[in-house]
Amino acid sequence: MPRQLDLRTGRPVWSAYRAPKVPVSRLARDVKADVVIVGMGISGAMMAETLTAAGRSVVVVDRRGPLLGSTMATTALVQFEIDQPLTLLSKKIGKASAERAWRRSRLAVFNLAARIDELGIRCDCAWKQSLYLAGTTLVAGALRDEAEARRLAGIHAAYLTAGELRDRFGMARDGAILSHGNIALDPRKLTAGLLLKALARKARLYAPVEAVSFTESRDGVTVATSEGPTISAGFLILATGYELMDKVPTAGHSIISTFAIATAPQKRFDWKNLPLVWEASDPYLYLRASADGRIICGGEDEDFTDTDRRDALIAQKTAAIAARLKKLLPSIDATPQFAWAGSFGSSGTGLPLIGRVPRHTRTFAVMGYGGNGITYSQIASEIVSAAIAGHKDADAGLYALDG
Repeated sequence: MPRQLDLRTGRPVWSAYRAPKVPVSRLARDVKADVVIVGMGISGAMMAETLTAAGRSVVVVDRRGPLLGSTMATTALVQFEIDQPLTLLSKKIGKASAERAWRRSRLAVFNLAARIDELGIRCDCAWKQSLYLAGTTLVAGALRDEAEARRLAGIHAAYLTAGELRDRFGMARDGAILSHGNIALDPRKLTAGLLLKALARKARLYAPVEAVSFTESRDGVTVATSEGPTISAGFLILATGYELMDKVPTAGHSIISTFAIATAPQKRFDWKNLPLVWEASDPYLYLRASADGRIICGGEDEDFTDTDRRDALIAQKTAAIAARLKKLLPSIDATPQFAWAGSFGSSGTGLPLIGRVPRHTRTFAVMGYGGNGITYSQIASEIVSAAIAGHKDADAGLYALDG
């Protein structure tokens, strides 16, 4: 049985923008496909688009429906920069593996942007610089070392002194790393666009349908559903976000609570040139501008999943985030117009878990934990689709569920 969570509460900013409607059907009888995907969020949508583009027949189910889970709660800073700085990740998994993980994340962002352009999906996708501010995890001197480590790994990064940061971006910190090659987008529009592309290639979307259990045989996988009918497929992909099904390992990662706000569109602030911004702290503040000039800002994470406790903190966390935002950008109107809370997955390395479920050859799990969820969804679509085609992705071992 899957673990069920109240994934978000409040009013996410994306509710202010209209996303294309994704039609779904009722599951009224047993069905068969090459691949069944559980989850209609960003990970499931990317998998469905990638696999249907490769000619696979695909069935996608979700117990809520399209765009109704964690995808709605993301702030959608689509960065290649992993939560774990390269210098710290190198100490955890080795320098060579850490550099590969960083380079693969950078490649994934470029691949995603290219795919969005190729498919013509209108999701306000825009290239952005990124500012990584000195904080409690990395102070100015350590940031210099981090920038140099990235440079040696072939990833361009420029260190800014406190004066350069103040002059160029009006922010008062001891230093920062300026990077290029990240994007911002509307996650609901992207997810809807990908699902609609898959539908156009004859994918079948059923909701609300809960996958309650699955059994795997030598020849395929059978998924039992809450509606009664079963789904038979050659492969199963669990793209259920933070609601894990039985048989999926839980070691090495945890679910926490995070909070976010969005302001009204700014009228006196140069939001068009605002980079993606985040801190070298734990927990860290992170922010970006929307396509119409709102400042979206999140942080103030708490290390628990109790939704009642989480929701009781929304007002307090909203005020705290707004105050921190105003301190960092004094010239903006930081008054929250939207505020929400959500569940958020984290791992000890900042890397996702992607690959075959242990002791299963035809069942894959996609757990895009860490602050790079959309980037990791792209990586998952590449790794899992290759595995289903009988190929081995050179970086698959970095993310394997069994280590």
